[in-house]
Amino acid sequence: MLSRRRLLDKTVGALGLALMPLETQLASAQTTPTAPAKKRLIVDAQVHLWTAETPDHPWIKGRTPQLPEPFTVDKLLPLMRQADVDRVVVVPPSWPGDRNDDALAAAQKYPTRFGIMGRIPLEKPASAALLPKWKEQPGMLGLRLTFLGPEARWLADGTADWFWPAAEKAGLPVMVLATRMSELAPIAAKHPHLTLIVDHMGLSGEVVKAGNGAELVKQTVALAKYENVSVKLSGYPAYSSEPYPFRDMTTYIKSCFDAYGPQRCYWGSDITNSLTKATYRQRIDQFENDYDFLSADDKDWIMGRAILARLGWN
Repeated sequence: MLSRRRLLDKTVGALGLALMPLETQLASAQTTPTAPAKKRLIVDAQVHLWTAETPDHPWIKGRTPQLPEPFTVDKLLPLMRQADVDRVVVVPPSWPGDRNDDALAAAQKYPTRFGIMGRIPLEKPASAALLPKWKEQPGMLGLRLTFLGPEARWLADGTADWFWPAAEKAGLPVMVLATRMSELAPIAAKHPHLTLIVDHMGLSGEVVKAGNGAELVKQTVALAKYENVSVKLSGYPAYSSEPYPFRDMTTYIKSCFDAYGPQRCYWGSDITNSLTKATYRQRIDQFENDYDFLSADDKDWIMGRAILARLGWN
């Protein structure tokens, strides 16, 4: 209980504040120290890096890079600083072939900033020998498989059958880009301990252009019943037919979020695939400010915490 003396002191103090001029009270409130707002951790779940083609390292014939000039770590870092991006998952692109050297060099130079989902020659079952020691490569977090164009058939024709049990046994997360996500369902069911991540909500440029985006996202949503499957909310600026903030993509993003929840959804910029459509900061602001169906806690997970947890990137 308050003593008479302490009660008198508190009463006089409160009365004194009340009798102060309003300007003095406001000045007093403004000078009261407050705790700084906690910065949200931002982790980009997909960026391609590549250097120029050379005679020693020719690119795959017929493959076209997303930008006319190489997109190197020295170009990416200033963008990250401007947009306040803490870390990036580097996904080596397909046109240089199954190479990871540019990504490995970035992770070696900046080990706290870059992790890698590397490539392997999937059509060669002998590649299975690489998987048990895959994470011994500095920066390697897992793998990324692409089933587009002529390689689209590999998801169902047996070419990739050796890979799924080998990756599951090695404990390697796998990102998958494909045109028919429904073909991933039997793999997810057969290998429940295999971490599978659907790229770009299951969208791909060649199918979106044909007007089948809704069907692709529907297939991705159907995979949410498998706990080992999660989804990247990425690539959408490239697939949108509208300018920033790409309102035609909101339904797809919300559908995936409703199905998977915040701990199985990951924001990713895929910035080189749509560099001129929005700045790095705009892509972040879109998730932080435009989607009223996301709580502050949801955004914390989607914008960084969830992908770190899923990939085991400490």
